[in-house]
Amino acid sequence: MAARVKALVAGNWKMNGVRASKKEVTALARKLAGKTKPACDVLICPPATLVTTLKEVAKGRKIAIGGQDCHAKQSGAHTGDISAEMLKDAGAAYVIVGHSERRADHGETDKIVRAKAEAAYRAGLVAIICVGETEDERDAGQTLKVIRTQLKGSLPDGATAKTTVVAYEPVWAIGTGRTPTSDDVAKVHAAIRKALEKRFGAEGTKMRILYGGSVKPSNASELMAVPNVNGALVGGASLKADDFWGIISAYA
Repeated sequence: MAARVKALVAGNWKMNGVRASKKEVTALARKLAGKTKPACDVLICPPATLVTTLKEVAKGRKIAIGGQDCHAKQSGAHTGDISAEMLKDAGAAYVIVGHSERRADHGETDKIVRAKAEAAYRAGLVAIICVGETEDERDAGQTLKVIRTQLKGSLPDGATAKTTVVAYEPVWAIGTGRTPTSDDVAKVHAAIRKALEKRFGAEGTKMRILYGGSVKPSNASELMAVPNVNGALVGGASLKADDFWGIISAYA
């Protein structure tokens, strides 16, 4: 049985945001300031260009900042890439690895995702490791097989509850407005929990499992109430403070 863990609501800004966007973080911080102890941890993962800027805005407030990707190596001739150590130096506390858009657009394999997660650990970052099936895989009844394979290949052997968050994102639901039923989500999250417990023992009972896929204020309460859903990985709805707050409020 999964341990009781504090939820995490993480916003993935993807390739959106400029310095003026910090006003949304300021607005969110004001909303959070009314709570002496938020019922969930709050994280924003902006483009790398904004990590330091938003870290300054969030300083002393109830918002953590993270990166959206990192290279497996610490440094070297990798033009355009950013290491986990650079993100840490910029003020990040987390980094997303293995997002479906990275897997699809950049051909990232489970092996690459695992190496990036290990880089996150090396730098002292929490790795949010993403798994999820495509529409074709879902229609073929392969969802759980795909998820188990990705978990096995993407999570390092040294993963712990303090260093690792798993995010389930049905690829077919991201940005489409389509959302699995609560029963669908419960089935997948239960399978993820079982796989984590089998492989990591007690640590697997405490790892946070986030749901990501068209999470909105209108469906957040229902989704966040599903067993083994320990928070959300939010895309577009995290760009505006009011929308993001609507999701965070599912834990009010």
